[in-house]
Amino acid sequence: MKLVRRENFIYEIPVDKVLGMRVPGLVFASEDMVKFIEEEGVLQQVANAATLPGIQKASIAMPDIHYGYGLPIGGVVATDVNDGVITPGGVGFDINCGVRLIVFNISIDEVSSDLEFLAKKLYENIPCGVGEGGKIKVKKQELKEVLKKGARWAVENGFGNENDLEATESYGFLAGADPESVSNKAYERGYDQLGTLGSGNHFVEIGCVDTVLDNKIAEKWGLFKNQLTLLIHSGSRGLGHQVCTDFLGIFEKSLLKYGIQVPDKQLACAPVKSPEGTKYLAALSCAANFAWANRQILMHLAVETIIDVLKISKKTLNPRLIYDVAHNIVKFERYKIDGKEKLLAVHRKGATRALPPNHEELSEKYKDTGQPVIIPGDMGRYSYLLVGGDKAEELSFNSACHGAGRVLSRYKAIKKAKNRNIAAELKSKGIIVLSRGKKTLKEEMPEAYKDVSDVVDVVDKLNIARKVLKLRPLCVVKG
Repeated sequence: MKLVRRENFIYEIPVDKVLGMRVPGLVFASEDMVKFIEEEGVLQQVANAATLPGIQKASIAMPDIHYGYGLPIGGVVATDVNDGVITPGGVGFDINCGVRLIVFNISIDEVSSDLEFLAKKLYENIPCGVGEGGKIKVKKQELKEVLKKGARWAVENGFGNENDLEATESYGFLAGADPESVSNKAYERGYDQLGTLGSGNHFVEIGCVDTVLDNKIAEKWGLFKNQLTLLIHSGSRGLGHQVCTDFLGIFEKSLLKYGIQVPDKQLACAPVKSPEGTKYLAALSCAANFAWANRQILMHLAVETIIDVLKISKKTLNPRLIYDVAHNIVKFERYKIDGKEKLLAVHRKGATRALPPNHEELSEKYKDTGQPVIIPGDMGRYSYLLVGGDKAEELSFNSACHGAGRVLSRYKAIKKAKNRNIAAELKSKGIIVLSRGKKTLKEEMPEAYKDVSDVVDVVDKLNIARKVLKLRPLCVVKG
């Protein structure tokens, strides 16, 4: 499938390309990215999503697009709540996988000699790896409270404070969560996974501000060159994965029940207001709340470790959450479509919300600047902090990319890294990495990803989100 260039950085899959398309596909990319995107075969997924009942404007793909389950990773689909559908394949298995950025009031120069020891202690204190449980174990009744309250549960139990909630997307909580919609198997998988990192591309990263790109915003947010930073990337762990798994079978049956045809069963769906749709959204909200509680606890564990290792008082260190963004989620948001305001179910699958200045959902803290948008790169290069841009609503339902995007599958990355010591290679560049899984560092090596600078340039030039800071990794703990 070939893309048609519409204008700079915007490419189109015409609406007649695949039978049943209701809207065109839109891909945000640079000219250099297009060939790879076309060859990967992922455009078929963009076109397939354009057949979903009730889809509005376009099936959208971000510049970090790569192959996923149902909707591509880096995909955005918005459906009309009244006559459209909801699809678990438009969210993915790791519900509310997301990332948060924490900054400290000290320079990296004050801690550089302790980095190796700091990495070791973070690795010891933060459980990571496939299925790995942690020290925080909750019984089913208390877990139900986590699923209803999200990050607030963590704060109420001593893991952070009210300021953290103000700096978290949706204040770390989705309404409508119904713990009864979550299966017993999901509870069994989640009871010991609060405060755990998980595996794959999840990480805890100590870094610093490498370059300030927007002095006005940086000053407003209290950010400065060489400032010590902490990035945390994790999600809803086994509980969220099980929620997705449970509903995929239910939604396949819904296709027949509601007479819906989709070109790919991975996009199995049901009307938003159907019993199946309502129950999935209630369970999704539970998993999203679990993920926010998880990241809130992970932040507490990491900050306490940093304080202990550096022997600096919490007051002097002054840890401050800049923002926490969700990647795999559905949000109900209002947009004008053809001059008429509609309530839409915005599916973001490997995409980050990017709200512009003065948006009604922003806390007062970010009302005049716009929302912080965090785009992590690979563990060997850099990450970015951006701010929601003026064109996000018009172009992408207030959505931006969520990372660098893979260019090598995990299998291909392992094959390419054969007989290489990735940890040693990164250490030679001054980056300390530790991981639980033996294959993780090979799967996650820098060459497995696009250069995140190229990806970020696209959303920046389209004014979907504007660059504020470039961050540099110093030590990384992977699952």
